[in-house]
Amino acid sequence: MSETVTMAGALNAALRGALGDDPRVLVFGEDVGVSGGVFRVTDGLQAEFGGGRVFDTPIAEAGIAGAAIGLALAGWRSVVEMQFEGFAYPALDQVICHWSKYRMRTRGRVDLPLVMRIPSFGGIKGKEHHGESPETYFAHTAGLKVVVPSSPLDAYRLLRLSIDDPDPVIFLEPKSRYWSKEEGALSADGLGLGSARVVRDGHDCAIVTYGAMVARTVHAAKGLALQGISARVVDLRSLVPLDLKMLSACAREIGRIVVVHEAPLTLGMGAEIAARVMELGFDYLEAPVARVTGWDVPYPPAALEEDYLPSVDRIAEAVRRTVAY
Repeated sequence: MSETVTMAGALNAALRGALGDDPRVLVFGEDVGVSGGVFRVTDGLQAEFGGGRVFDTPIAEAGIAGAAIGLALAGWRSVVEMQFEGFAYPALDQVICHWSKYRMRTRGRVDLPLVMRIPSFGGIKGKEHHGESPETYFAHTAGLKVVVPSSPLDAYRLLRLSIDDPDPVIFLEPKSRYWSKEEGALSADGLGLGSARVVRDGHDCAIVTYGAMVARTVHAAKGLALQGISARVVDLRSLVPLDLKMLSACAREIGRIVVVHEAPLTLGMGAEIAARVMELGFDYLEAPVARVTGWDVPYPPAALEEDYLPSVDRIAEAVRRTVAY
């Protein structure tokens, strides 16, 4: 059934569906039960499924991540929430040393079906530690899958697939898109983890991005079209595994690529994408891969946020330079 849904509502529906379909699914974290989470993504779930399956925890991120491991080994499927991306760092020891290693440690005999939901990225004029881009920490850690939705319907699909996955998944939710709306049917059918999608096709330049930057990049592409420049917009959806076939196709079919992300420039996903494109399609490239990113500084105060985030103008200018190269 088609309906208009926000990203927060779609994620809530995904959690409700997973809890209803599988009695092994647990949802827990700071304030996810009684209050329904800071962004109300877990609203109403405790009332519906009880405090034994949807429950609040102490303010102890490492403890939340560690408890999820024990529960997984006992047969449960935990979906944990870190309240903000900047608060997830105390859990990195558990995630890097244990979440990511159990598959190898047990020679493939033990699954670790865990999902860590993290409200991430900027765009909401938050305070310090409330607008960061932590994806590189997780993408660099072998053994984890890293997912970033950009739209409500795909957020539903990706979360359902992540909960069903036998491996640990880091699920980064772009906070600035929680109240974005989309019309359609909520379904887990369609593209799986590891598959990118073309959200707007074009032939002069491919813009590769993810999360909240997808909508901003589409806006830039529409403006470029009025100037006679046709830009393909690619939503990665999944940072690990990365859709190398899509990157190769962009290099071979278009030959000009711009990467956009909120994280700082140095060692961001743009660096990895540029390297992969060079390896996969060097002979087809007509220009260097360009990057439009945040700056190599700590995330700024709210008043300076728009000076930090990639703007429509910065994206469009990078495309114009790449096309003219």
